[in-house]
Amino acid sequence: MTPPDSPSATTDAPGTPAAQAAPATGGCPVAHGAGGAEPAPLLLGGDRFQSDPIGLYRDLRRDHGPVAPVVLPGKLPAWLVIGYRELHQVTSDPVLYSRDSDLWNQWDRVPENWPLLPMIGKQESILYTVGERHRRRAAVMEGGLEAVEAHELRATTERLADSLIDDFCGSGEAEVIADYAMMLPALVLFQLFGLPESEGRGLAHAINDMINGGERALAGQQHIRECVGRMVADLHVHPRDHVTSRMLRLSGHLPGEDRSVITDEFSAAEIIQDVLVMVVAGHQPTADWIGNTLRLMLTDTRFAASLFGGRHSIAEAMNEVLWEDTPSQNIAGRWATRDTHIGGRRIREGDLLILSFAGANYDPLVRTDQSALTGGNNAFFSFGHGEHRCPFPAREIAEIVARTAIEVILDRLPDIDLAVAAEELTRRPSPWLRGLTRLPVSFTPVPAG
Repeated sequence: MTPPDSPSATTDAPGTPAAQAAPATGGCPVAHGAGGAEPAPLLLGGDRFQSDPIGLYRDLRRDHGPVAPVVLPGKLPAWLVIGYRELHQVTSDPVLYSRDSDLWNQWDRVPENWPLLPMIGKQESILYTVGERHRRRAAVMEGGLEAVEAHELRATTERLADSLIDDFCGSGEAEVIADYAMMLPALVLFQLFGLPESEGRGLAHAINDMINGGERALAGQQHIRECVGRMVADLHVHPRDHVTSRMLRLSGHLPGEDRSVITDEFSAAEIIQDVLVMVVAGHQPTADWIGNTLRLMLTDTRFAASLFGGRHSIAEAMNEVLWEDTPSQNIAGRWATRDTHIGGRRIREGDLLILSFAGANYDPLVRTDQSALTGGNNAFFSFGHGEHRCPFPAREIAEIVARTAIEVILDRLPDIDLAVAAEELTRRPSPWLRGLTRLPVSFTPVPAG
């Protein structure tokens, strides 16, 4: 798993002056290797991330190898790690490839209103904390999540799913993304973390705005932060028992249990930021997991049995989505702490490496027969890897919510069918998370309740 001794390409790293001076066509200069001129770096966020991701990552691997130069909005250069082996190497070495975004060698070129600041910017959250402090913060987070009882979570999800389905089950038609998948995870998480259920729809839209990285990204982030801040402040006046209050007790901000995990080392602002991270990271990927799985089951005959009350193929469909259509496509990121080489590339200190979970999942080195890899193979990168991976309790919560959501809608609407041609379905404009914009369905009307 060590970097190659003889790089196959000599492209200047994104942090070099040559890269910074590159024209609008790319943030890295063209390399001239044995195969001739290398194609210009890809703009991260182009149409093919939505329309043809498999072909896109195949072409990137052919043209650039397992570590490809890309350009972020504002002509800011970065590396996209699409090789399975290389991604494993980066996520396994937090000393060389740090999560500390302060290391980025491009900060002097980032405008204050840059739309990707919510995804990459300097933050107080656990996402960008490293070393022992990260491990202690993770203990607070996992301590709060571990108290969630699986059977209670399933019951809560079923109740909220039934409530959402009651709103449209009598009409014989629905738009599953907006009316169901995009609402249910948020409502469940608000219950778990103590956020007001009444603000669910607005918060769900704010989360989506933030993740899409468009002109409303910063406003969406601010809306979520303000809502979480109000909730945390209210806990000091009206204590309640949920994930957020347990995190505050573990960090010394509320009286109660003391597991000797953390003292009052972490500020209330840090707890607020971590709750924001968990709500955002828990809602949108789970919503897309639900939507992408229902799309697969409604368009692929291999999973038709589940549409008639069967249970055996729901888990397989969910697993296949994590390989073929994973919600978490590309994650920012890691920053090199010193000059190094990986995947035949020269990486400069401070360069940004974006983790392409989707690219790694498609890597022919692990997909030699291009199979779907269902049937329990969980070697996908969809939940990350290493010490910054998705915590196990959070993965378990997401799986329970997603599976329960799919089971309930198939039980309630057993003849559900796609209301448009599969080719008409479109994806949300985001290179980060992959999900549908719409999933219109039809079914025999049934009474509410």
